Amino acid sequence: MIMPSGEPRSWTVLDQGWSVIEPAEAFLAHLHAVERSPNTVKAYAHDLRDWFEFLAGAGVAWSAVRLEDVGRFVAWLRLPPQARDGRVAALPSAEGFCTASTVNRKLSAVSAFYKFHQRHGVDLGDLLTA
Repeated sequence: MIMPSGEPRSWTVLDQGWSVIEPAEAFLAHLHAVERSPNTVKAYAHDLRDWFEFLAGAGVAWSAVRLEDVGRFVAWLRLPPQARDGRVAALPSAEGFCTASTVNRKLSAVSAFYKFHQRHGVDLGDLLTA
């Protein structure tokens, strides 16, 4: 998205119905406001898109996530995209789709997202302390 004020590009995350995912939008706007690198904001937007896609498929609300869901997300990331919706099975011999460094970056993005929302008063239970 190009900002009307002529500022640098920014990124947002949309759900399957093309609606803005507000919690992700607030976090990405914060990153933009504190002048994080545009490449960082872009990467985090892609990472949060994956996170919210995973949560939607699992039927889990972003504010009700448990630590076990994060582990399932890592396994989901390693699946080829065609197998992530559960309609295609990946053979055990298939290589993981995301590398370890990509998975770690995505987990860093998700962690920063939750820390941001916790600082802004969202009760996340034991997710960040477990």
